[in-house]
Amino acid sequence: MMIINILAGGPEDLLPDLTEYIEEDAIWVGVDRGVFHLISRSITPAIAFGDFDSVTKAELAVIEDKVTKLKKFIPEKDETDMELALNWALKQQPEKIQLFGATGGRLDHLLANVQLLIHPLNAKTETEIFLIDRYNIAFLKGPGTYTLKKRWDKKYISFVPLTLDVFGITLDGFKYPLKNRHISLGSTLCISNELISDYGTFSFSEGILLVIRSHD
Repeated sequence: MMIINILAGGPEDLLPDLTEYIEEDAIWVGVDRGVFHLISRSITPAIAFGDFDSVTKAELAVIEDKVTKLKKFIPEKDETDMELALNWALKQQPEKIQLFGATGGRLDHLLANVQLLIHPLNAKTETEIFLIDRYNIAFLKGPGTYTLKKRWDKKYISFVPLTLDVFGITLDGFKYPLKNRHISLGSTLCISNELISDYGTFSFSEGILLVIRSHD
């Protein structure tokens, strides 16, 4: 299974332990200051993207010395550095893409990165994208039925509508179950739920849901 891990330049204190995500077939990609964060952890990215306006000249020199494939862009461009990296990753057709360093700091960057999760849905690809930090794992789902396994390290599960309406949402195996409910953008009905058994299912018939698994 091909996995692509993308590290952006978000606050380091929100990064999970990246050693947990080092796998034999995983490809690492650096984005702007995230490239330097990878190198500092003895992880050499296969490719890097950015305008590198968030690194010093000394740090950029290290990046240029260590990274063979370096895609440099001017700051004035139509896509964020993260979107450029994600578009490249999707073209590789991996089974899974994991985004790190994409939360915290600037709120506009966070919201932009959450919206990037919709790319596989728009492209109708099978690639799954996960946004991961120390406290959260987030992903998007379109209509269907899905199974979630209980995680003791991420016991809270929230479902946030990203479209004006989400219809037919049903939650089975949860502390607060639902049956064929309609929730609208702005609703907090499905925040901070929990599984009551090893597995639970959620389903809905129309809309897009942001699923967030988290802990305090």
